[in-house]
Amino acid sequence: MNIKNLYRQSAFALLGLFFSSAVLAHGGATGTDTDQCKFELEKDHWIHYTAYQPKAYPAEEFCGNIPDTDSLIQLVFDYQDQRYRNMSVEFEVTKEPEGTRVFYQEPKKHKSGTVVLNLPNGVPEPGKYLIHITLLQDSGERLDAHMGFKAGGGQPTSKGSMGLYALVIFAGLYILYLSNAGFKRKVDELLGKAKEF
Repeated sequence: MNIKNLYRQSAFALLGLFFSSAVLAHGGATGTDTDQCKFELEKDHWIHYTAYQPKAYPAEEFCGNIPDTDSLIQLVFDYQDQRYRNMSVEFEVTKEPEGTRVFYQEPKKHKSGTVVLNLPNGVPEPGKYLIHITLLQDSGERLDAHMGFKAGGGQPTSKGSMGLYALVIFAGLYILYLSNAGFKRKVDELLGKAKEF
């Protein structure tokens, strides 16, 4: 294998790594074992949860920490198990530890498997909140699940991927530097001029 092929394969591997980061949405999880933005309804049956603050942080996703309290909060739930799509789902958000209700949606069926809840004014104050989800079967059986989040002072989950992007870009430029004589000459000239200052 010659050196050009090695560089080319390395570049493709880095590009694959770069584009695969899109697969790492929802907190960087590729499966239910490591995904922190999910909670279990029944054994091996999960709901995935993502929070957004589209006015304050239009391009960010959140999970357990939501930065602002007074901006629109969108809670998005995805359940892929087909049988849940035929059940009515009730949602409630409470302030903890008091248990004060800050949001409620009556039971409804969501055939698409995706539910978007809007808390138009956010939540009343910083602190801990609990999402209560109840799935109601026609037989009257109830499945309850809970997931907590903290509002005020959180960090976007997607910020961590910025370091990965920077690393991939740097690695790609380094490979280009090593494999392209013209690019190497230009970089060396710029570095030489920078040393003069």
